[in-house]
Amino acid sequence: MSMVEVKVPDIGDVKEVEVIELMVKVGDTVKVDQSLITVESDKASMEIPSNQAGVIKEIKVKVGDKVSEGSLVLVLEAAAAAAPAAAPAAAAAPAAAAPASAAAPAAPAAAGVASTIEIKVPDIGDVKEVDVIELMVKAGDTVKVDQSLITVESDKASMEIPSSQAGVIKEVKVKVGDKVSEGSVVVLLETTGAAAPAAAPAPAAAPAASAVAAPAAASFGGKVDVECDTVVLGAGPGGYTAAFRAADLGQSVVMIERYPSLGGVCLNVGCIPSKALLHAAKVITEAEEMAHFGVKMSAPEIDIDALRGWKESVIKKLTGGLNGLAKARKVQVLTGKGAFSSANTITVETADGPKVVGFKNAIIAAGSSVAKIPGFPYDDPRLIDSTGALELRQIPKKLLVIGGGIIGLEMACVYDALGSKVTVVEFADGLIPAADRDVVKPLQKRIEKRYEAIHLKTKVTKLEALKEGLRATFEGADSSAPAVPEPQLYDMVLVAVGRRPNGKEIAAEKAGVIVNERGFIPANKQQRTNVSHIFAIGDICGDPMLAHKATNEAKVAAEVIAGHKVEFDAMTIPSVAYTDPEIAWMGLTETEAKAKGIPFEKANFPWAASGRALAMGRDDGMTKLLWDPSTKRIIGAGIVGVNAGELLAETVLAMEMGADLEDLALTIHAHPTLSETPMFAAEMGLGTITDLFIPKKK
Repeated sequence: MSMVEVKVPDIGDVKEVEVIELMVKVGDTVKVDQSLITVESDKASMEIPSNQAGVIKEIKVKVGDKVSEGSLVLVLEAAAAAAPAAAPAAAAAPAAAAPASAAAPAAPAAAGVASTIEIKVPDIGDVKEVDVIELMVKAGDTVKVDQSLITVESDKASMEIPSSQAGVIKEVKVKVGDKVSEGSVVVLLETTGAAAPAAAPAPAAAPAASAVAAPAAASFGGKVDVECDTVVLGAGPGGYTAAFRAADLGQSVVMIERYPSLGGVCLNVGCIPSKALLHAAKVITEAEEMAHFGVKMSAPEIDIDALRGWKESVIKKLTGGLNGLAKARKVQVLTGKGAFSSANTITVETADGPKVVGFKNAIIAAGSSVAKIPGFPYDDPRLIDSTGALELRQIPKKLLVIGGGIIGLEMACVYDALGSKVTVVEFADGLIPAADRDVVKPLQKRIEKRYEAIHLKTKVTKLEALKEGLRATFEGADSSAPAVPEPQLYDMVLVAVGRRPNGKEIAAEKAGVIVNERGFIPANKQQRTNVSHIFAIGDICGDPMLAHKATNEAKVAAEVIAGHKVEFDAMTIPSVAYTDPEIAWMGLTETEAKAKGIPFEKANFPWAASGRALAMGRDDGMTKLLWDPSTKRIIGAGIVGVNAGELLAETVLAMEMGADLEDLALTIHAHPTLSETPMFAAEMGLGTITDLFIPKKK
C-alpha cells in the first residue's frame, strides 16, 4: 500500500481559502474524483477531489482552517501496483487519477521490466455504447505513446482510442462491429521501461494531481493591448450568455469570436437556420398531405434563392440583436481566432494584426467542429457537412446521408421535402440510438415510406469522386447486417457523424489547462478547469453537445466568478430531434434504466386517442412517462409526434420539481390540446384515465 497526499490545487490569485466543509472522515473508502473537502474564498467555493481510490487515513485540516495552494489537507492510502521480485522493497508511485471527464493513462511499467497493460475505452460522456468501426493495429505491431489504436463511433461522433504507453500489441480484444462501453478492455499492450540504476532510491508517493498531468503554463512578457476582468473565448450561445451575465454582474468583459457574426455554430450554421428550413419542409409536406382531407394543391414551386434568402434573414435578425445586446452591456467584441499565450493572456489574430487580451478570469466557450470520416474526397463540393447542407447550394436529385443521428435525419427531412431522393446509412442497428426504440418507431415508419432507402448496420467504406457523381461503396457492420447494397452514385453526400470538441485548437496548454485526448477540457460543477480562474462551458467540456446545456453552464461560470455560491445541478438535459415527427426525451430512457438496473414503471399514451392529434391528421404520436415505483415521481419521459419538443418542457419541469403522477394527472390541461398527452399518460399510471379503457390487472 502507498500513502498519497491530497493538497490544495492551483487557486489562482487568491492567497488563502477557508475550509468550510469536510465531506469525508477517517476510515471512509473513496473513489477517484470523489469530493473530499470544500474550500471558499471571497470569490467562490470549490471542492477538492480525490486523485486516487482508497481509504482516508488522516485529515489534516478542520472546518474554519485557512489553507493556501499546496497545503496538505488529507492523507489517503491507495493500493500500489505490485513490484517485481527483483525490485527494491518500495513500490513505484501510483499513477495519478484522471479528472471525471478524462481517461486515466495506465501506470508506467517499472524500470527495465516488461509489463502487460490494458487499454480501455475512456470516458464517453452520456453515450452508453459505441461501435468499433476501425482497428488501426494488429497483434505484434510496435506502437508509440498516443498512437491511435482503434476508432469507435456513436450517433454523435467518432473518436480514436490512443495508446497510453509505447510497446508491442499483444492482443486485440475487439473486432469491427463490436459494441463497447466505458472501461471495456480493447487492447493488451506489452511495455518495457528503460533500465533502472542499480541502487535507485524508493520513489516518493505521487502528489495530489490530475492523472492527465497539467501542462506548465507559459509566461508572457509582451505588451497587453486590452485588459478586462473576464474574457470569453467564443461567442456561441454559451459564450454570449456568459459574457452578458458577467457584464450584468459588474465585470468588464471582452468576448472573442473567430467568425464575423456573433452566435457561433448554433445561430449561424446550426440550430437556427436548420429550424428555418425544417419549417419550410413542414409546410411543403403538410400541403402534400392535405389531399387526404380533400384539399388538393398543385406541387409547390421551390425558389431556392428566395428560400436561402429567407433563412439568411432569420440569422441576420438574431445576430444583429446580439450585437445590440453586447453594445448595451459594454461588452467589447474582438473578431479573430484567439489562443492562450499564458495563464492570464489570450492573443487574438485580428484583421489589424495580433492583439493581446489580459484577463483575471477566462471562460472557454470555443465549441466544437464537425467530425470527418478519413479518406473521403473533402475537396469535392458535392461532399458536404451540416454547414454545407444548410447553405442550400442546390437540391440534388439523389442525396446520401451518412449518419442516422439527429443532424443527419433533420437534414434528410429538409431535402426530402424539397424533392431529393434520400438514402440514409447508419452504422448502428437503429436510428437516433440514444432514444428508446418505441419513441423512434413512428419516425422510422414514416420516413421508410418517403425515403428511397434506409440502411442500418451499414457503413460507407469508400467514396469516389467521379464526373457523373459520388460513388459510394457499402459494407455491413457485422455478420448480422442485412443485405449490403451495391455501390451507388449520388449527386450529393452529406456526412453527419457528429462533432469533435475544439479543445486542442486554442493553445490551452499555454495556460496550464488540461485537455484530454478527445479534445475535451474537464471542468467541475462550477465549470472550473484545473486552473482555478479559467472556466470551460458548452461542447468543449463534455457531452451532450447542446446549446441549452451551454447557456446554463455559462450562467454558472459567470456567477461563480462574481462570487455566487452556485454550481451546475440540472437534474436532466432534454434532447430533441426536430424531424417529422419530432422526437424528444428527458431524464432516464427505458433502455438506460434497464441497463442500470434502476426500477421503474411506465405508461405510453397513444395519440390515436387524442382528439387534437386526430383532428390534425397526425395520430402517429405517443407520450411516455417513466416513474419511480415507490414514490411515483417522474424520472423520465419520451414523446414522438408533432411539436414533441415543445410538449417535453412540462415533463422537464416536473422532474426538476420532484413532481409525481398525481401532480401531472390532477393539473387541469386545456382541451383539446396535445399538451394533454402527458396528463393522460399520468392518468394511465394511476389507473384513472377515462379516454382509454385499460383492463385492470388480475
